[in-house]
Amino acid sequence: MANTYLSRTSGTPTNHLKWTFSAWVKIGSIPNDTFLLDFNTDGNNRSNIGFQEANDRFIVYEKVSGSTNQLLETTRVFRDHSAWYHIVASCDRTLSTAGDRTKIYINGVRETSFSTQTNPTQNATGIINTGVNTLIGKYSQSGLYFDGSLSHVHFVDGTAYPASTFGETDSVSGIWKPKTAPSVTYGNNGFFLKFENSGAMGTDSSGNSNTFAVGGGTLTQNTDTPTNNTCVWNRSFLTRHHNESTSIPGMLQNGNTTFNSTANAFYGYKTGTLAFTSGKWYWENKITDNGRPTIGICYPNVLQKINTPFWDNTTYSAVALVNNTGAFYGRNTGSTEDDYASGISFANNDIIGFALDMDNKALYVHKNGTYINSGNPASGASRTGSIIEELTGTRDSYLGSGDFVSPLIGDASGTGTFLCQTNFGSGFFGTTAVASANADANGHGAFEYAVPSGYYTLNTKNLKEFG
Repeated sequence: MANTYLSRTSGTPTNHLKWTFSAWVKIGSIPNDTFLLDFNTDGNNRSNIGFQEANDRFIVYEKVSGSTNQLLETTRVFRDHSAWYHIVASCDRTLSTAGDRTKIYINGVRETSFSTQTNPTQNATGIINTGVNTLIGKYSQSGLYFDGSLSHVHFVDGTAYPASTFGETDSVSGIWKPKTAPSVTYGNNGFFLKFENSGAMGTDSSGNSNTFAVGGGTLTQNTDTPTNNTCVWNRSFLTRHHNESTSIPGMLQNGNTTFNSTANAFYGYKTGTLAFTSGKWYWENKITDNGRPTIGICYPNVLQKINTPFWDNTTYSAVALVNNTGAFYGRNTGSTEDDYASGISFANNDIIGFALDMDNKALYVHKNGTYINSGNPASGASRTGSIIEELTGTRDSYLGSGDFVSPLIGDASGTGTFLCQTNFGSGFFGTTAVASANADANGHGAFEYAVPSGYYTLNTKNLKEFG
């Protein structure tokens, strides 16, 4: 959601003592306190449901007349930026047992361990579910926004439902999944946001017409969902290198699809959140500041162990376009880079597309739809125009080890700038929708250029079938 959010003014509640909030959440980053739902009138009368930046914990917080009325802070931390979480907060303040008045569920399981637990007083009027300003994705008291993706957002006025009302365990996979049409009574202030109308993302589907206004820009609708998780860049610091540190904010943005080192003097590398050993895969990168890019593919398990993607005497880990010199590099048997292909110059706003054929050990790269080296992604075992060649002698064979391979992005030096917006199939470069919306043969993804025949979007449904 970046710097955008939803807002409306709630009305008179059906029952202000009972309510339920349910949402599927994919966290982009927690650079500051990040809130999913906020009811508020002012700084002394406000509530927040979301995440704390200081420790990555989930909280339900409420302040009334300047005093903390409720604070539940989980012991659990939320640092998996590749997964969808189902989060439910369910409140019934009429209950006699203090610890039961607000229940928190994560992926169908009730949280029972809290680092801080201040329970609401029995029958006490709060701020949540009252006739006040209501925000989704923004903190009312400052410019703090949720960075990530939301799906199946419900708010129920007048009933405290368990997580099983909104989700269930898949009988085949055993994975917790959403109920797309749960049987609930929403009450006066209730709403259901499906985000299915790209032109009106705040549309309420509960039947109440409690539609939200979009603020701060344009909300982007993408194909990344709880039932089909799409690859993004991995925020995990297991993949950082050189002078990147946890103190540097903003490197990954827009739900971990934008790599940005323009504001910080650091360099390092990130891998995708999905990896594969077989299949044919396609994704696109739009380079908007080409000072020092590294984009390509890598062995993520090797990348974590060596100093750079290329300079290791025993194992090379990546094949990538490095800097704006117009060449793809891998590694030869020594400790230096090996030029795989030259003459690939590019300018800002060029779109670099990758078609990776793991079955035939080939990588094809296009610039604005034209494949370099007269590459033919459909050439199969002949690997016509592939960046990677199966050679002997001074150049090693690549993609032949059986290790998992993943997309790679990084900052190649300590000076200059690099800003790259990646489309793994969400249909956006940053917050700008692609013009063409080309899907793969399974109907997944939305890309600027045509997906080659036999190649697929990097998501969990395709990975299960082909990877």
